[in-house]
Amino acid sequence: MNRKWLRWLPAVAVPAVIAAGALAGSLPASAGDPLPPKTPEQVLQLIAQHREPALSGTLEQSSELGLPGLPKSAAGSDSSSNAWLELLTGPHTARVYRDGPDNARIQVMDRLAERNAIRHGNEVWFYNSKDNTASHVQLPTDAAGRPQHDSARDVTATPDQLAAMLLAKIEPGTEVKVGADVQVAGRAAYNLVLTPKSDATLVGSIAVAVDGQTGLPLGVEVTARGQSDPAFRVAYTSLTLGAPDASVFAFSPPPGATVEELPVPEHKHANDAGKATAPAAKDGARKPAVTGSGWDSVVEFPAGTTAPASDATALLEQATVPVQGGRLLSTALVNVLVLDDGRVVVGSVPVERLQAAAAQK
Repeated sequence: MNRKWLRWLPAVAVPAVIAAGALAGSLPASAGDPLPPKTPEQVLQLIAQHREPALSGTLEQSSELGLPGLPKSAAGSDSSSNAWLELLTGPHTARVYRDGPDNARIQVMDRLAERNAIRHGNEVWFYNSKDNTASHVQLPTDAAGRPQHDSARDVTATPDQLAAMLLAKIEPGTEVKVGADVQVAGRAAYNLVLTPKSDATLVGSIAVAVDGQTGLPLGVEVTARGQSDPAFRVAYTSLTLGAPDASVFAFSPPPGATVEELPVPEHKHANDAGKATAPAAKDGARKPAVTGSGWDSVVEFPAGTTAPASDATALLEQATVPVQGGRLLSTALVNVLVLDDGRVVVGSVPVERLQAAAAQK
């Protein structure tokens, strides 16, 4: 088992992250007593005031991005290497447990199997019951012995995390309003709706269901322009607030499991002399370039910055089509242009804008 298996986890968030800012939706209508009216600014303040949650619940994710159906495996690939693509198609169910920043667990339920990601302090485990394989990461600690949170991604991708990334993108080119109250996991929630003013973006709108009592985002929906049903949706179907039992975050590989120790990616840190380690000069030359702004922005990754694993290449080719200058991965919310020279251009805009941006270099 290798580190490519880790890609299944951040893939849960990919549709929202690359959409670069949006959500509207058709969450179920509310029932019971209505919530006190709030302005968009007040709902945003309610979100900002919510604390790191302690909770357990079930998440449902659905994606209607227009991707072709992908096989479960391909020649030269294993089930772990293509899971990041598989999570972008069809529905998925996951159990989530969180207790502060250092304890989290997510169980993605597959057919007759499950994938687990567990963080307990500075210990991070990834386990796939289908082939009884596990990976382990030991996070570094600071001088006080606390885990360094920026050393690894959080092991969960929940509505509050997605909402935080999306709401950070609010800018003058976005209309923000509060729709009718909604019910998510039996809890009354405000429906915060973001709509791009630009007519060049593929994103139609975004809706964030915000718990009326705690301010915790309970659901996120992203709708493509011209469509009525969400292209991407993740929301709780059940939710219990409060710390889960501590045993949930304890993990030991089952007997016979194949275990791999993964190295922690290097980060800038102070050396023994107390001086910050300077980044290599070549790092500056490999930074992504951004063309445009807001909803119309296009991001270009230099050649060599991103490269698909060799055992996932066949699957990637099945999801792309040839276009002038390269290959295109097209979805309802985002287009990805993989150029013949190795550059990758991404944006929630039509492919013509990606090609125009690439031609400027």
